[in-house]
Amino acid sequence: MRVDKCEMPDGRIVDDYYVLEYPDWVNAVALTEEGKVLMVKQYRHAGGIISLEIPGGVIEKGEDPETGLRRELLEETGYQFDDKMELLCIVYANPSTANNRTHCYLAKGGKKVQGQSLDEHEQIIVEEYTIAEVKQLLADNKIAQALHCAGLFYALVKLGEM
Repeated sequence: MRVDKCEMPDGRIVDDYYVLEYPDWVNAVALTEEGKVLMVKQYRHAGGIISLEIPGGVIEKGEDPETGLRRELLEETGYQFDDKMELLCIVYANPSTANNRTHCYLAKGGKKVQGQSLDEHEQIIVEEYTIAEVKQLLADNKIAQALHCAGLFYALVKLGEM
């Protein structure tokens, strides 16, 4: 956390404006060679939920977003994506108090090449869904992570599914 002196657009000054500093994140609507959407389930303690999400994570220092995404996809799902990834959007979790961005990509042609390579405290279940099933999950409010919903929305528009 840092404390800034913030000048508002109208010239007013906020002396103690608190900003949460996080590294940027990356995630993907990742399609297998068969056209299935890879999703991951994991426990999210702050929300107290088992969350159905698209794969992704933190971009490491010095890493570009696409490289970080390829690493995260391989670690979390065991799928490798050799095709070029398409940047769908860059969104902020909360630009009023946090400085980081999430880079959302569309990844196609994923091939299962290994098992998961998870961190010590990660427990991630990988699932595959059709695009129709993902649309129904969104309609039924079964995907709670807002940044992931945004990435799915942009991907569905790009794929002509909206």
